[in-house]
Amino acid sequence: MAKDDLVNADGKILNLSGGGVYIVFLDNGHEISAKLCGKMKKFKIKVVIGDRVTVGMSPYDPTHGLILHRFKS
Repeated sequence: MAKDDLVNADGKILNLSGGGVYIVFLDNGHEISAKLCGKMKKFKIKVVIGDRVTVGMSPYDPTHGLILHRFKS
C-alpha cells in the first residue's frame, strides 16, 4: 500500500512499548500502536512521550499506523 492511500490523523504519544512501537492517543479519542516511518529513521528524528505527531493508518487495519511527522513544540 502506498503512503498516499493512508488515512492521516493527529495525536499525542502516550507510551513507548518494546521494539520501537509507540502508543498514540488520537484526537478523535482512539488509541493505536504506531511505528516510525522510514524517513524518520533515516534522518534520526527522535520522538518522546508527549510529542504531537501525525499518524498514517491503513483503512483495512485502523489499530496500527506509521508516525509520519513530529510537530515542533
